[in-house]
Amino acid sequence: MYYGYYDYSPYDIRQNTRIISDLEKAINGEYSAIQCYEKLAQKAKNPEAKKIIQEIRQDEVRHYQLFSKLYYSLTGKNHKPSVTEPCPDQFREGLLFAFKDEQKTVDFYLTVSDYVRDQGTKELMKRIAQDEQQHAVWFLYLLTHHVS
Repeated sequence: MYYGYYDYSPYDIRQNTRIISDLEKAINGEYSAIQCYEKLAQKAKNPEAKKIIQEIRQDEVRHYQLFSKLYYSLTGKNHKPSVTEPCPDQFREGLLFAFKDEQKTVDFYLTVSDYVRDQGTKELMKRIAQDEQQHAVWFLYLLTHHVS
């Protein structure tokens, strides 16, 4: 799968600066989700809920890796991620937090896909936005069926 190669001219510097900043935000967001979903999976009492959360977490790991590779291809360096928002301690509040965060993330990734010119990156952002939307649906399912 092709995720874009960047060879920007000086004309594209503003877009390059914007995508780098947005990738830093995406990397931090995915990193935060990985940490939070690990915590949620450990708190899940229902085996089905635990399995769903672990699968979502694996998607987030994959997203983190893809964004990190793209960031490296643009900058030649790795971004040191940080947790941007703490995950709630209570299971139900954590599910609600995750649901809302996934929905906001969909909008953010689609906004990035709208402005970026590189077709590979555009498609990557759209595909990951679709994953995030699916995650939101799963968290909503857990909120309505597996609250413990």
